[in-house]
Amino acid sequence: MDRAVTDALVSALPLPLRTSDGRFRHLHLFAMLVVDVVAANLAFYLAYSVRYVWEIGGDVPGESFVSYLVYLPAQIVFMAIYLLGIQLRRGYSLPRAASLAAETWSIVESTAFAGIMVFTITSMVRYQATSRLTFVYAWLLTVVLAILGRLVIRFTRARLHEMGFGIERVIVVGNNRLARMIMQMLAQQGQLGYRVLGFVDDTIRVDFGRFRALGGVQQLPHLVEQLKADRVIVALPASGHNEILWVLDHCQNGGIQFSLVPDLFELRLSHVNLDTVSGIPLFALKEAGIGGFNRVLKRGLDVVGSGFLLLTLAPIFGMVALAIKLDSPGPVLFRQPRLGKGGKEFTCLKFRSMRDGADKELQELQELNEADGPIFKIREDPRLTRVGRWIRRLSVDEFPQFLNVWRGEMSLIGPRPPIPREVEQYEDWHRRRLEVVPGITGLWQVSGRSELSFDEMVMLDIYYIENWSLGLDLQILTRTMPAVFRASGAF
Repeated sequence: MDRAVTDALVSALPLPLRTSDGRFRHLHLFAMLVVDVVAANLAFYLAYSVRYVWEIGGDVPGESFVSYLVYLPAQIVFMAIYLLGIQLRRGYSLPRAASLAAETWSIVESTAFAGIMVFTITSMVRYQATSRLTFVYAWLLTVVLAILGRLVIRFTRARLHEMGFGIERVIVVGNNRLARMIMQMLAQQGQLGYRVLGFVDDTIRVDFGRFRALGGVQQLPHLVEQLKADRVIVALPASGHNEILWVLDHCQNGGIQFSLVPDLFELRLSHVNLDTVSGIPLFALKEAGIGGFNRVLKRGLDVVGSGFLLLTLAPIFGMVALAIKLDSPGPVLFRQPRLGKGGKEFTCLKFRSMRDGADKELQELQELNEADGPIFKIREDPRLTRVGRWIRRLSVDEFPQFLNVWRGEMSLIGPRPPIPREVEQYEDWHRRRLEVVPGITGLWQVSGRSELSFDEMVMLDIYYIENWSLGLDLQILTRTMPAVFRASGAF
């Protein structure tokens, strides 16, 4: 791709109207400091009130009563140690993608240490403010108030990012599987404030879904300057260390933020157990995330969740079934062969949203397919019934699959079960999504639903498989309902 073509492509890219210039990061840091200072001081005042005014925790004898001003020096020391603890744990320099759990743990540790230190100091100097319950209350209240404040900051930051403030423009170096996964994850987590402008690569210069191929790696300095990129993310294989060092040097010279993504081999090394035999190191891959006790835990969630939903949604099942029956001739349920874990076939249940026999018309509509890869999707499918359009839009047609979950053929969360003819067209790496029990909803459903390309969907499925946790499942469940009600990309 020559310079003229690159310039023409760049000029056509839609860019954020408001970009980050460092002031947004400083404002974010200032907001966290204010929240922590207010939380610590307010918590101490409330703790004093709880213990000495409301006397929660036992009566306070007259000789033990002290005024709030006596606790003020202890409060200042507590706040100073707490803020220092947050700083030492790099709590004020966590990356944008840091989880709330990481922030919470930093707050809990810092406040606990501050509380212990203040109580120890006051006890050693025989200070009047020695109520242990007051210090315990101050610690607990600081944790609660600080976390609530961080939640407010996160919500405000996400809204500002949606409005275009504090956006960090990103160019990705590489077009391998991991680079595509990184681009997709950044794009689907808009609340983090990243805008992927495109990617550069010397081997594959074809657009990947919504992501534009901007040119070769050697054109990166020109692209960074012209697109005013704030960050470069390198996702090249470890064998490309010369290119990585070249990109790093140009980013350092140009004052551009630089991030390096480990390749798949290095990622695998982060999931190993180390043992030694007579001093010889032995590496063994850790058990997959959804295995052993985790599999039992996930199955327990599926049984309880699907059983509860089958009982509570029974009236809706009846109303939808009646509407389907009155709207068009044919059965209420549509039974379709799908492939589950390990490629085992099962019968997937759905409310019928199309006219009876619609599956036999597929070949005639193939030229209207709007999806890439082996899947078939039409935004305005002529086979849909009147009721079918409504239940498709709200994903009500998927409700009978809770019975599949109850029977163990599916899970509440996981990759969508494919049709056998789709799997016949899979590339080898696509088949990784068959390693786990398929689900009703999943990571890509709450990321963009049908608006994603097939490769992007598979990337997110693989990410889910390799990074499964109960917390991730609960996060997907909480994000599913808003995605359904928005009906974004559902067709």
